[in-house]
Amino acid sequence: MAYEFKLPDLGEGLTEGEVARWLVSEGDQVAEDQPLVEIQTDKTTVEIPSPAAGKVAQILVEEGKVVPVGTILVVIGEDGAVSQPDKSRDQVPGPVSRGRVRATPLVRRLARELGVDLESLTGTGPLGRVTEADVRQAATSRDQVPGHVSEGRREPLRGVRRLIAEHMARAHKEVPAVTWVEECDFSGVDLTLLVPTILKSVAEALMEFPELNARLEGDEIVYLDRYDLGVAVQTDDGLVVPVVRGSDTASLEQLADEVKRLAEAARAGALKPDELRGSTFTVTSAGKLAGLLQTPIVNHPEVAILSVGRIAERPVVRDGQLAVGQTGYVSLTFDHRVVDGARAAEFGLAVIRRLEAS
Repeated sequence: MAYEFKLPDLGEGLTEGEVARWLVSEGDQVAEDQPLVEIQTDKTTVEIPSPAAGKVAQILVEEGKVVPVGTILVVIGEDGAVSQPDKSRDQVPGPVSRGRVRATPLVRRLARELGVDLESLTGTGPLGRVTEADVRQAATSRDQVPGHVSEGRREPLRGVRRLIAEHMARAHKEVPAVTWVEECDFSGVDLTLLVPTILKSVAEALMEFPELNARLEGDEIVYLDRYDLGVAVQTDDGLVVPVVRGSDTASLEQLADEVKRLAEAARAGALKPDELRGSTFTVTSAGKLAGLLQTPIVNHPEVAILSVGRIAERPVVRDGQLAVGQTGYVSLTFDHRVVDGARAAEFGLAVIRRLEAS
């Protein structure tokens, strides 16, 4: 008896997922609820447990493949038996067909990296399985063909990097964005609390300028009555944006604690899906790596994003006298379909006034 495990409904309207990493191999014995596979969505990475105990008879979707909900991912059989293929399975969009070449996920990954078409190979392994040696031999033979030029190391666009690429491309294509920049004197800001202070200032300013705390849905502008601010966090796997809920009502100390918790969870890969969803506005600050200023890309479907450049000692004029201050540039990128330039500038200045009064 065999159990066909399909990609489950991951909620929040998500219709597809990427097989980021298999935690088992074909032939392994697994227990019920044992971690089986990591699925990457456009929000986060989710570890899915095995729904049944038994032998991993066949893995049908290789790592790096994006498939829709309902796709058969793996066959688990108590005795290793595999049910006979039928036409209905072949009609499920996305999975690797059982008539295709047999190869392990690691071999498929190697083939992608070397640019080898698995479908063109005849496997020398058991039951015709394509082996690592088969792939490397094919790559070597191809590279020896006169006129063929193979340059550099190839790596498939996948995981967080693929999601970032898709998200940024969509934002760039759909959003007519404009960036406004102004200098800010951060001399009165405790720089150890920089991000929480920015969040507090932004949340207060958003109450005055509701069109920046909004979304464009079809031909309607949706003005949001919550202030859940996304904070960009750099991790080893790429940029993620956890959400600080209720930034308008939290104290500076509460914001500091929450930002620290979310950043630590992000870098450990331990964020929950709900902690990456539903932001209304995004803030980003890369500290010493920020550069002088940035032109950030709007975090779609939001309509604006604010970034802070590198803060450093620079000359400032106070009461007509030259002095040394901790200054940096504040950049605001906004969707010009929803926000007028003058209103965006007024919002940016409102944030700066609050920061300089800290």
